[in-house]
Amino acid sequence: MAEERIEFELVSPERLLLSEPVEMVVIPGTEGEIGVLPLHAPTITTLRPGVIRVYEKGAVTERIFVASGFAEITPERCTVLADQAVPTAEIDRAATEGDLKTAREDLADAKSDDERGAAERRVAVAEAQLEAAEG
Repeated sequence: MAEERIEFELVSPERLLLSEPVEMVVIPGTEGEIGVLPLHAPTITTLRPGVIRVYEKGAVTERIFVASGFAEITPERCTVLADQAVPTAEIDRAATEGDLKTAREDLADAKSDDERGAAERRVAVAEAQLEAAEG
């Protein structure tokens, strides 16, 4: 039964991370979490830093951190184009903590709105990545 599954595809600039039919996927939209099931209403949304969760048989089978990107949802398919994506099990906690420290220092030293905005974004991504690694 095709209606019982939705095609899910996750693509980053480096590679195709996932392409398979799934029971459900939950993505971190900028307006909140979006649970995508078969026959979902057509939607295009931006993503915030967070974790994509793939479900099979009612349980999470994959957890993938995304820093940002876009998602296109149709009744048959969910395609995520992520700027950065990494399975949560592969997150390097020490490197991420170093990135967070550097980003916070850059935020404190920011001399323009552009510098401040870029540093705030890096802080948000690093904090979300650390949270994803924990859980």
